[in-house]
Amino acid sequence: MRLLESGEMYLETIHILSLKGGHVRSLDVAEYMGFSKPSVSRAVGLLKTGGYIVVDEDGYITLTEAGHEVADKIYERHTVLTDFLSSLGVNAETAAEDACKIEHDISDESFRAIKQLMKKL
Repeated sequence: MRLLESGEMYLETIHILSLKGGHVRSLDVAEYMGFSKPSVSRAVGLLKTGGYIVVDEDGYITLTEAGHEVADKIYERHTVLTDFLSSLGVNAETAAEDACKIEHDISDESFRAIKQLMKKL
């Protein structure tokens, strides 16, 4: 199953929320993303069917290995791109918003080049 940008965003959100507090439920995702509970429930169902998450009997969401792989990749892109834009003088809020838009579309080659440049800086 090929993930669309929205699926990547959900996985990244689950990852971020799990880093902050451990246990993640659909309601937490809905509140964090500003989406309705039915929208999140549908997305959670698709991610579960795709093998990216598991949901236990108490409703807690956990990333699978495949889910972690995607979430880690997107989260890394977000943080590196945010830092990169900030280093160019973009204010923090704008840098984070723009990084969120870029992280899903940038090629691996371009991302590696930015990442290498940031290591040098």
